[in-house]
Amino acid sequence: MEQSPIFGLDIGTRSVVGLLLKKNETSYEILDMEIEEHEERSMVDGQIHNVIAVTKVITSIKQKLEEKHGPLHKVCVAAAGRSLKTKRSKIEVDITKKPMFEHQDILHLELSAVQKAQYEIALEHEGQKSVNYFCVGYSVLSYQLDGEEIGSLVDQIGYVASVEVIATFLPKVVVESLIAALNRAGLELEALTLEPIAAINVLIPPTMRRLNVALVDIGAGTSDIAITDLGTVTAYGMVPVAGDEITEAISDHFLLDFPEAEIVKRKLFSQEEVIIKDILGFETTHSREEVIEPISKAIENLANSITTEILTLNKKPPKAVMLVGGGSMTPNLAKVIANYLQLPENRVAIRGIDAIRDLIIPENIKAGPELVTPIGIAIAAKESPVEYVSVKVNDQTIRLFDIKQLTVGDGLLAAGIELSKLYGKPGLAIMVKVNDRLISIPGEHGKAPILEKNGQSSSLDAPLSNGDTIFVQGGADGKSAKATVGNVIEVLPTKAVTINEKEYHIEATVIKNGKAVSLSEEIFDRDELIIENSSTLSSILKTLKLYDLIQSLKPFEVSLNGRKISIINEDKINKNGLNATANSIVQHGDCISIKGVLEQQYTIERLLIQEAVAISHDISVYFNGKPVHISKPLVEVKRGSELLHVKSIIHHGDELTASFKQKEPFIFQDVFRFVEFNFTAQANKTLTILRNDTNATFSTSIHTGDRLEIKWIEKEAVPRA
Repeated sequence: MEQSPIFGLDIGTRSVVGLLLKKNETSYEILDMEIEEHEERSMVDGQIHNVIAVTKVITSIKQKLEEKHGPLHKVCVAAAGRSLKTKRSKIEVDITKKPMFEHQDILHLELSAVQKAQYEIALEHEGQKSVNYFCVGYSVLSYQLDGEEIGSLVDQIGYVASVEVIATFLPKVVVESLIAALNRAGLELEALTLEPIAAINVLIPPTMRRLNVALVDIGAGTSDIAITDLGTVTAYGMVPVAGDEITEAISDHFLLDFPEAEIVKRKLFSQEEVIIKDILGFETTHSREEVIEPISKAIENLANSITTEILTLNKKPPKAVMLVGGGSMTPNLAKVIANYLQLPENRVAIRGIDAIRDLIIPENIKAGPELVTPIGIAIAAKESPVEYVSVKVNDQTIRLFDIKQLTVGDGLLAAGIELSKLYGKPGLAIMVKVNDRLISIPGEHGKAPILEKNGQSSSLDAPLSNGDTIFVQGGADGKSAKATVGNVIEVLPTKAVTINEKEYHIEATVIKNGKAVSLSEEIFDRDELIIENSSTLSSILKTLKLYDLIQSLKPFEVSLNGRKISIINEDKINKNGLNATANSIVQHGDCISIKGVLEQQYTIERLLIQEAVAISHDISVYFNGKPVHISKPLVEVKRGSELLHVKSIIHHGDELTASFKQKEPFIFQDVFRFVEFNFTAQANKTLTILRNDTNATFSTSIHTGDRLEIKWIEKEAVPRA
């Protein structure tokens, strides 16, 4: 019985291509082909927006082929590469509590970033759920440690680790709308593939996929990009510019309607001259170069968009670029792409169906690049169809799109399990203060999740097959932290000092919440620890229990207005040859001498200065050319009824009272308390009083810096006021 032909459909944005292939023993043969354009805009970015309109075109092609080749019931189709959704995503994790040591930890972080991208794509399309998008692949763009890019996170120590990925997703609705249109046309889906995979399968055999190659399918409205490297397809992308931009540039410059401009564009690929008839009816002949020159900017823009996306996906220029699709025949496009990617021109090539191995092409079919994808769909869908894989995740049946080697991680993503919450939470930390410095003692790390495939322990990157059963359970939370004083203070500091020619060794004391404790004492959250290293002289004497010296340093006290005031004998202590006080800081190796205390003479002035009391109001003036310091007391101190002056000696136990005076301005006559002047009347002379060369009186206010004069002058020389 003769084998039925393979029916393949390429449902594009502008047109639908249907073809029949016959599979021979070692080759494929094209039997027939039909191309029909959409009557309306029923396809947008590779997704069917009007199922009925697309069904009408599919039915028409099916009927034309059936008239010549008999009934057709099954068909191979592809999801458009431009329907793939690509999203960048970055995720961070605090590793101060859990350093990342193993490959599985990093894989978990990568898949968490993919899941975040999946969630963000769903948010961009209101009403969608993240599980409505199949992940068809992802690439790591970078790992970072504390904000700096790093080659690998394995065994790294820091604060924050992050990974940025670019992930590609296929909306389930794309597949569902394809199946709906086929069913309406009386066709059953025989096999499904992705357009970029279809083109790659026929142009780049598996033995060549270890090479880093970019395949670009340039259609009418979009240019689809797929990257191969290390034996697999590593990334997919799409730019919304393609052949129509070139057609529009020809149309605008030469005043042509769009269909006529499209014909001119196609002729440029093979003809040196083209005849152009514009919308005004004028017919002109132009050389190929005369047409290309005005549209060169549009060609460069198209090349720039394609190469920018290639570099984004691949992070470097590929080894070679293959161009397919009708838009690839744009003049000079391959040369400009090679220039932008800094590749030799022979590394960027347009590939037609004549490059497909073991394909028999009838003479009536032109072997151009526009048919690579339709033929690739039929062959790839037959030889390596994309299938649905059914698995169970925690007893929930999940169907996955088998575009790549599926893993357990893919199953968890498809089930909507939040990977970032699988690891147990770390135990509660203890926060303690040690000498006002916060120290965190972390709790135990959260445990890794329990992950099993078919009842056996598994990993996130373990391969997944149809019928597999996955069980996942979040890891146990870590235990809260426990610690002792010795865990945060390993060794107590010790210092050696010499006091009155004897050496002493002083060990620090640990105070927990106001109470002295040992290093074995347990600590709890919010405890405050103070390491008292007996840093002042008085505290050292107390630690060493040198009570005689402590007594000798005690100040004598007086009472001022009923308030007790301590006065310290500061000059009785010597540290390293310099005067010191009981509050002086003592360092390791210091030599201290403390003399017996004799009551020291203290004056009222020193007491008031110590208490920051203003003793007097003072100004400086010039009197008859000489400087004079004038002062008014602001405080009056008595011991009982005895009035004391600033130089009066005070004694231990004195009870003193102080009364304070208002600060009043100085007047001229105040100066006579500090200078002598002969006021005896002199014959024929009059007394003249001047302040800053101006007449004044004894009650005139005076201020610092004033020049005051009093002199007897002849009566006729008296200046007028």
